[in-house]
Amino acid sequence: MFRNQYDNDVSVWSPQGRIHQIEYAMEAVKQGSATVGLKSKTHAVLVALKRASSELSAHQKKIIMIDDHVGISIAGLTSDARLLSKFMRTECLNSRYAYDTALPVSRLVAAIGNKSQNQTQRYGGRPFGVGLLVAGYDEMGAHIFQTCPSANYFDCKCMAIGARSQSARTYLEKKMTEFPDCTLEELVKHGLRALRETLPSETELNLKNCSVSVVGEDQKFEMYEQENVKKFLEGIEADKQAKEEEKAAAETAAAAETPMEADAPTEQQPTDQPMEH
Repeated sequence: MFRNQYDNDVSVWSPQGRIHQIEYAMEAVKQGSATVGLKSKTHAVLVALKRASSELSAHQKKIIMIDDHVGISIAGLTSDARLLSKFMRTECLNSRYAYDTALPVSRLVAAIGNKSQNQTQRYGGRPFGVGLLVAGYDEMGAHIFQTCPSANYFDCKCMAIGARSQSARTYLEKKMTEFPDCTLEELVKHGLRALRETLPSETELNLKNCSVSVVGEDQKFEMYEQENVKKFLEGIEADKQAKEEEKAAAETAAAAETPMEADAPTEQQPTDQPMEH
């Protein structure tokens, strides 16, 4: 993207019908570290990749609890995410105070959409430079929602956002038919495998750079950090090793069944033509 005369403010349209400031905010989401959300019939899972600004600092928190039944993972500007998470918590508290019930996830996401839209229409402001994956469970079942700086929001079966998230989305598209009937443990494994697809070649998932959260039927929103993630990582590593062993065994068996053509004796074909003298 390049600067032009139509990108000075969010209230300026370009002749092509575009608002460049919103597109730049969407680009900020693509620069954030990846996060994956997926759901079954009974649970919703968020998996996030954490970054550290340097070797001397702790990894940045990526998953934020909103209420007992809902939480978010972020990609983009963390400061904007803190503001939105505070607003979401206030909305959930107001619902419990006024109606003595948890706020439905769809209404919470709609409120976020309305708040984000204000920032795309008023002069002197800027769009929120963060994308959210909202995981929750209410009377309608498990939910995964995606919100954008453009104030759009989508109800998803599964989704990945952030840097190199296309690789994770490709994995999710291949496996999405399995998710509705998955157990919670299998669902978390699918999320971690999708997140692993977004990593650079020299990086691996470990206890420091990975976060997992779960919410579902009869289960409040719970986050797993540091040592608590170990059991999930060990599960996908064991599956990876088992697949490699199966592949090696299959290749060995195939090599044993294939005859070696170089050592096979060649027979001289008889000819009916008389030999010339």
